[in-house]
Amino acid sequence: MNSKNSIILVDPDFDVDSADNCDLLIKVTADNFSYAIIDGSKNRLMVLYDHQECKNILDALSAVLNEDPYFSIPFRTIKASVFTPNTIAIPNEFFDSENLNIYAKFFGMVHSEQLHLQNLKGQEFTSIFNLDHAMEELLITKFGISKIFDHTAPLIALSNFITEKHLTLDFTAGTFYAVLTDCGKLIFQNCYETEDAEEFNYYLLLIIHRLAIDPQLTKISVSGIIHEDDKKFEVIKKYFSKIDFHTPNAEKLDNNILDNMPNQYYSSLLALRLCE
Repeated sequence: MNSKNSIILVDPDFDVDSADNCDLLIKVTADNFSYAIIDGSKNRLMVLYDHQECKNILDALSAVLNEDPYFSIPFRTIKASVFTPNTIAIPNEFFDSENLNIYAKFFGMVHSEQLHLQNLKGQEFTSIFNLDHAMEELLITKFGISKIFDHTAPLIALSNFITEKHLTLDFTAGTFYAVLTDCGKLIFQNCYETEDAEEFNYYLLLIIHRLAIDPQLTKISVSGIIHEDDKKFEVIKKYFSKIDFHTPNAEKLDNNILDNMPNQYYSSLLALRLCE
């Protein structure tokens, strides 16, 4: 990370002027954003950018989208996952596609009137969410992104094929996202802000107790800004004996530019490839 808490990795063979078969992935959380450019013809990660501990997500993201020369590429596909407190999951048997506005009354914050629908593979519910007005304007109206997912979609995609009960914890510098699934089906999801390992310990215990999680019978995977020497990792080890790192090698992606980075740092960003 540099002095602005951001990092960019670029494949030395990447040429903006000749790139014509690239996909763009964007992940926006409560306190960071990142993007990845993948050459679809080579199945190769060409560019990765990450900005942690971002105090004003909208301004920083807008500056990158407007000024970064890589965004002049005519991308083949663009996908984004965006954190929003306004999201609700409706079981498909009760979902009424003709009266979407009835679900908006459950949202706690005044956001855009544009409602987004999300049907994830293997799940038996439909997610409805909306974005902050300015974020909606930036991503949809101005930048033209057509595939928007909520912040849990990549994490659920990573858990889709795990047959046992599974807890996923995905970390940024100042938050973590918890997703609990059973046979790939979503049971629980939430986002928590944490200042230190002690506060993280409190929330992890809260999750374990309230969801009646048996650490001996529950598989746990971690991803994001965490590593084996991290104090938060030590907290997890107090309760779970076997901890796996989610790795980003979906569909055998060539991610050589990450060779000097912990494999789990950008798993949830790259898992957007699995979201449809």
